[in-house]
Amino acid sequence: MGYFGKVDQQKKAILLRRKGHSIRFIEKKLNVSRSSASLWVKNVKLTKAQIDNLYRNRDSGRLKGSYIASQNKIGKRKKHVLEIENRALKDVNILSERDRFILGIALYFGEGSKTSHSVCFTNSDPYAVRFIKKWLMDFCNVEIQTIRCNLYLHDNLDEDKAKKYWSKFLTVPISQFNKTYFVKNNENRLRHSKHINGICRLTVSRIDVLRQILGWIKATLYV
Repeated sequence: MGYFGKVDQQKKAILLRRKGHSIRFIEKKLNVSRSSASLWVKNVKLTKAQIDNLYRNRDSGRLKGSYIASQNKIGKRKKHVLEIENRALKDVNILSERDRFILGIALYFGEGSKTSHSVCFTNSDPYAVRFIKKWLMDFCNVEIQTIRCNLYLHDNLDEDKAKKYWSKFLTVPISQFNKTYFVKNNENRLRHSKHINGICRLTVSRIDVLRQILGWIKATLYV
């Protein structure tokens, strides 16, 4: 089965799941493996009525126990993550201006281009890109109108939707987004949720700013 065939099967599986059908039913209906059916519909939330109906289905006798166990596991994991985040928040507290300055240097050292003639920072995490954008404006006197963005997208993703997302999140006008680079999606690994808005490269064509950042990196790490 080719890539588009898999996408078509995936869409059918999602529609069936939204109607409240079991994984076993979807598996048999579409003649696919149970692991594929489970993967494709894992993000579909069933209503209480649909879950109750599956409980009453004799072919889904084990569903209730596995569902409850799964929900308990998810609940415990969320609670544990929340506890860690709260402790981390207390550890970090409020960042000073110097904290932000040093953090920006470290981020650029890790993810920024150091060999071109422009400032270039590329990341899939919107918060990291937004932090660097504000850092450049606050510490490098970069003006918003000089910032340009490029997206890297798998060819099965929506370019307009991705641009709108990044534009809103970064508060950078879409008119300042340059050419989008498309990457062929791996037919054997359908990407459902990873990087759904692509990866963003933020660029400022000012070699003086790049040299200043490289000087800060050298002063921080190499001296």
